[in-house]
Amino acid sequence: MQLLITLVIVVVILLLLALAMALKIVKQYEQGVLFRLGRLAGTRTPGLRTIIPFVDVLHRVSLRIVTMPIQSQGIITRDNVSVDVSAVAYFRVVDAVKSVIAIENVHAAINQIAQTTLRKVVGQHTLDETLSETDRINLGIREILDVATAEWGVEVTLVELKDIQLPDSMKRAMARQAEAEREKRAKIINAEGESLAAAALGDASDTMMAHPLALQLRNLQSLVEIGVDKNTTVVFPAPLMSTIGELGAFLSRESAAAGTPTPPLPPTSDPVDPAKAEAVHEPGPNNKPGPSQRVG
Repeated sequence: MQLLITLVIVVVILLLLALAMALKIVKQYEQGVLFRLGRLAGTRTPGLRTIIPFVDVLHRVSLRIVTMPIQSQGIITRDNVSVDVSAVAYFRVVDAVKSVIAIENVHAAINQIAQTTLRKVVGQHTLDETLSETDRINLGIREILDVATAEWGVEVTLVELKDIQLPDSMKRAMARQAEAEREKRAKIINAEGESLAAAALGDASDTMMAHPLALQLRNLQSLVEIGVDKNTTVVFPAPLMSTIGELGAFLSRESAAAGTPTPPLPPTSDPVDPAKAEAVHEPGPNNKPGPSQRVG
């Protein structure tokens, strides 16, 4: 009796083990590839699936996008500059059967071919193209990987260059080049400003030649600007006397054109007022000229 109980227990345990081996769960983001006695028996969709123990083998393949970093590669560009370039690739399995049958390890294979493709594509470009045309390089790498991985049931969705390491000597050379470019732009801008200023001054001088009073007004404005800070020094511009002469000539022309006599110009020097002179010569009772006083 005890032997029968033991036998029943063993059978139940074996049945439970067989049931556990026969029941498989395929997740929503997976697809099952079933092999029966070594031959392909089709695929299994997500859910609870049953197989025959010791006869069927179910491989679950993930259909999610995989992020695979491509380690830094030492590359010599077309203009013989050594750079270290790293990238990242995104791919996903679109055909679970091919990814299992056509290649042993799809992730390792894509990693290796991505490294060789990165060296090949970047080596065909110069350093300036590698730094400025990354979109075109990314597209070229992706197209090559798509062709190579199509037979494996894999689709490469995106490839991006992640980091480009330059030698220290090249960094210094690029810094000097950028500094020289900035200086060139600064000199060009300064020259353009001088040209515009010269043109504006030329126009201003033509206007002042046509209107002599404009120069006098400009001189007066300069005097006002000087006197803002309450300076004790008064500066008279050198062309003041010539301006007065030009003003007299202008008034003469205007009077001749209008048919009226020309008004007399003010004297260029300050003569002594006769009234003041008489006041000095005729002292009052309380104003006697001393020995040191002068009558001008």
